[in-house]
Amino acid sequence: MRPLNLDEVRRYVAENITRFHDSKLAALQNTDLPTLLKRKNPYLFRAKDLNDPEKLITSLLEASISTSEEAIFGPFLEDLAIFIATKTADARKSPATGIDFEFTHGGTIYLVSVKSGTSWGDDAQQTKQEEDFDRLVRVVKQSRHTTRVQPVLGICYGKTRTNMHVRGAMKVVGQNFWFLISEDPNLYAEIIEPLGADAGARNESFVQERERLIGHFTREFKKDFAGEDGLVDWNKLIRFNSENLDIQSTETGFHPIPKPAKKKKK
Repeated sequence: MRPLNLDEVRRYVAENITRFHDSKLAALQNTDLPTLLKRKNPYLFRAKDLNDPEKLITSLLEASISTSEEAIFGPFLEDLAIFIATKTADARKSPATGIDFEFTHGGTIYLVSVKSGTSWGDDAQQTKQEEDFDRLVRVVKQSRHTTRVQPVLGICYGKTRTNMHVRGAMKVVGQNFWFLISEDPNLYAEIIEPLGADAGARNESFVQERERLIGHFTREFKKDFAGEDGLVDWNKLIRFNSENLDIQSTETGFHPIPKPAKKKKK
């Protein structure tokens, strides 16, 4: 493999990190109070004793932001890994479903699917990934007349040790993954520095918008979901979040409540 020029990584990050910050801000600006109240678990926040509307809204929004940031930053980190692999291992993006890139090293063809963190996908998605690996391995072996094909589940961060047999693939995590695509044992630490360039300035507008939304949502929340004492009316909130009874109990079990017949127009 070729040694990686970290200046190229810095330039790549500088040119592309804006997408993350812009998407994060856009996701925040597109948040609305009804959606926020419906998506988050009111039982959890009641158990946390968040009875002050502003504290509740702040906690709800922070939870939403955290979920959004993970979803937005994951693809950026995955693209960074692909960029690095093209520089060090002449990797090329794969048109195959479920595979991000492939490269050859030591006579073995590595088929790599990149995931941001270890908690990725449900069982159905992981089964689909296994099927994609299995199908492509057979295709590559037949078309390139080789038996040395290694599917790889590459995970960008985490401390899990390498496992050679996870759903038909080699699972490499954190430092091991970055070493696999660069042969540099320090790369996992070296790439953290460029990611922080100008982060403070980029986050300033985000913080301002977050504070504005907290104030706006708190005022709106108090109109509909606060009691006379100014505290959260949990009965109103849980009804808004979860009230939807449309089944009934009968002697033969539970069944949908019949909808009233529409009146015929005269």
